[in-house]
Amino acid sequence: MAARRPLIAGNWKMNGLRADGVALARAVAGGAVIPCELVVCPPATLLAPAAEALSGSRVGLGGQDCHAQAKGAHTGDVSAAMLADLGCSHVIVGHSERRTDHGEDDATVNAKAKAAHAAGLIAIVCVGESEADRDSGRTLQVVGGQVEGSLPTGARAANTVVAYEPVWAIGSGRTPTPEQIREVHGHIRTTVAQCLGQPAADAMRLLYGGSVKPGNAAEILALPDVDGALVGGASLSADDFLAIGKSCP
Repeated sequence: MAARRPLIAGNWKMNGLRADGVALARAVAGGAVIPCELVVCPPATLLAPAAEALSGSRVGLGGQDCHAQAKGAHTGDVSAAMLADLGCSHVIVGHSERRTDHGEDDATVNAKAKAAHAAGLIAIVCVGESEADRDSGRTLQVVGGQVEGSLPTGARAANTVVAYEPVWAIGSGRTPTPEQIREVHGHIRTTVAQCLGQPAADAMRLLYGGSVKPGNAAEILALPDVDGALVGGASLSADDFLAIGKSCP
């Protein structure tokens, strides 16, 4: 089996005006001579200027969400085809903030991942447990169920990445222990194998997300079954984001 190439994806969330976004994209592009794949996911308003700033670089562009339909009467939404038309190669679906703030369930995430695949995008499918789930010992049950419900039958390593983000770690400065991360990533890979077959599971990249920063990236990225990171706050600093990329084994 070929080695899984590490992926570091930056989720800028709802941050940045045009000048900020262009400057950040240029800074990331300028320092992207590192041994892993880099993708940045700006808010929708910055996708076009970021695409221009990243043109000719080694850094990919991703959206933060897409609609399940290719077009239609969906005010305020963006389709996967629109993202691809802007030069995106990836799109995040099922982030916990979408699941919580917008009531998205596994079926919705599944439909969005299918739409991403249909448009030729790589879907970064997010899963993760709440603090209550962790405290009650239901982490593996919850995360495994999200994987089963959120991955379309057509998901493969070429079009899908799974990102494990424990909800309680996002933006909190807290991270699970290395053993907890290893346990969940191992369970995710086992679940992917049950859903899609062992070859797909062996090839699919699994990212960790949740308070990833330069100080803890090397330890996290060295863990078995961790094939990169989905980075939130630290991706708003080019220096921090690139430092995380340089931590890839």
